[in-house]
Amino acid sequence: MGSTITEKILAKAAGREEVVPGEIYMINVDFAFGNDITIPVSINEFEGAGLDRIFDKEKIGFFNDHSTPNKDIKSANLTMQVRKFAEKYCIKHCYDVGKTGIEHAFIPEQGLVLPGQVIVGADSHSCTHGALGAFATGVGSTDIAAAMALGKVWMLTPEQKLFVFNGKLQDYVSGKDLILYAIGDIGVKGALDSTMEFAGDTISTLSMDSRFSICNMATEAGAINGIIAADNLTLNYLSPKVCETSHDYPKLIKREIKSDKDAYYATKFNYDASKIEPQVAYPFLPSNTKPISKAIKDNITIDQVVIGSCTNGRLEDMREAAKIIKGSYVKSRTIIIPATQEVYLDSLKAGLLETFVEAGCYVSGPTCGPCLGGHMGVLGPGERAVATTNRNFVGRMGEPGNKKKGIPPSEIYLTNPAIAAASAVLGRIAHPNEIVRYKK
Repeated sequence: MGSTITEKILAKAAGREEVVPGEIYMINVDFAFGNDITIPVSINEFEGAGLDRIFDKEKIGFFNDHSTPNKDIKSANLTMQVRKFAEKYCIKHCYDVGKTGIEHAFIPEQGLVLPGQVIVGADSHSCTHGALGAFATGVGSTDIAAAMALGKVWMLTPEQKLFVFNGKLQDYVSGKDLILYAIGDIGVKGALDSTMEFAGDTISTLSMDSRFSICNMATEAGAINGIIAADNLTLNYLSPKVCETSHDYPKLIKREIKSDKDAYYATKFNYDASKIEPQVAYPFLPSNTKPISKAIKDNITIDQVVIGSCTNGRLEDMREAAKIIKGSYVKSRTIIIPATQEVYLDSLKAGLLETFVEAGCYVSGPTCGPCLGGHMGVLGPGERAVATTNRNFVGRMGEPGNKKKGIPPSEIYLTNPAIAAASAVLGRIAHPNEIVRYKK
């Protein structure tokens, strides 16, 4: 019997002919990383264990993105700890405010991930990088401490699940909608301890930005990793980036890995993508999804819109939002967060930021900020937000609420950038087609 992409990558990393789902192996790591919240914990574990050597200073990445620019003294101390450790051990890939971006957008942008690699990050959305045909997963800060010292981690081989999308997408439907639809179908535990492999004619036509969005949210279904086979689009995306940053480019084509036709999957899901509308995930779970047509009927007024994050803060997302907002003035307070400095600069050159500012939006530099309820857009009691982020749990972006005291929680509705932009203009959850009619 054949093997899946994930099984092939893990077998090679474990030095075995094959791996068995459900078993745990020690595997070699190609890149280990974390951010200003998770890496300080790793540093404490590293130093507490008496470790004093890094396995490879070029295979570790530190990205100050969650509470940066520093929002308070505590966050300032954490970023200082990261910088000092990086300086002490000559960590090559340590990026700070003004030079970095949200880690899961910045890492592929810099060509730091290649197909076939094993990527571990101290952040649950590290599975984003599976869009490049790598095995990428989130691990604990203690695991990252071990990876920094040894270049290895223990890894459970996931059960394999295949999600096949075929059919032409409707207008304003993107990778974000496909993953929300799948999570709505299987639930937040529907892929627990599993791989979510995505394939089909629809996936092959998606842009890399949409593919990143899909793999980013695999963790919201409980998956260990999400993955899409590398193809010509992947290689074309990586070519200029890897040529600039790595000597491994000549080996890139050889790392293209596909699942065998006779590979075993515990479960296969087949979806007709042509029937999928833009999706809206209602509070308080990413699986609580409804089609936009239902959300419009519910007439949900909103206080805030956030367009950005590691899920939807890339240039394609900025362009989509600006196209809809252009010529209008937003009714809800709207926060735009390009995911990296490069996305910010490209958006600036394309006139997108001017469009946003003229429409009454606030444009921020790259930061995770409001996504985790950190800063730059925290919600008050009972406030509602439409966000292109990845989680809408109680208290995720603001007030958790207190029933005994009569304090309502804030609410987050997850959508793609097109729906978010239309909602910002009309002050309620809306479809972009309504904006077209509105402008006429």
